[in-house]
Amino acid sequence: MDNFMQPIALLETSLTCAVLMIWLIQKMMPFQIPVAARIIFAILLANLFFWPLGFSMALPLAAYVRGITGDLSIVTSLLLWSSVLFNPKAIPLSFKWFITVIAIAFYPLALGVGMMDPYAWGYGSIAFLIAVLVFTVTCGVANWTRGIWILAIAIIAWSVHWHESTNLWDYLLDPFLAIWALWAALYAIGQKRKEKARSGYLFRAG
Repeated sequence: MDNFMQPIALLETSLTCAVLMIWLIQKMMPFQIPVAARIIFAILLANLFFWPLGFSMALPLAAYVRGITGDLSIVTSLLLWSSVLFNPKAIPLSFKWFITVIAIAFYPLALGVGMMDPYAWGYGSIAFLIAVLVFTVTCGVANWTRGIWILAIAIIAWSVHWHESTNLWDYLLDPFLAIWALWAALYAIGQKRKEKARSGYLFRAG
């Protein structure tokens, strides 16, 4: 089983690295790269990260990256891949705030601050699994279809032990997702304040 999981983990990391490179390239481009071109570039770049390139490196580039970052959660990977490679509906701000609140509460408790350890819930707690399923249904009620299939795939991946971890939390949340959600939420607040200030300036008497 381990012999099968290692290439899968490297493939995930390779694709993530490729998608991040495409995201950076897109930021520097004055026009939108077509979806088909993004997918082709992702496949080509992922191969560069997946296969050993020599140059005195015994392992593929993805292996070194994975050694630093570890395995990303399924939610993080799918959000990143779908956001960069396709043109999906924007991620709801409420989802970003939800992840931010969960992360702020989760990480201190998981690290031993307080008597409760929410990380232990990920080892098969039925109540926790039901809570995740309820949140998945809530995404559907909010008409965020991408959230439904991302969370559904994360739950399925956990149930078949797709990653080395057997804890559901590791398939749903990681520090990179938490930092992104916090930054996105704070950025949204800043944008609203700018719009409000601009609106007040435009309609100011005199």
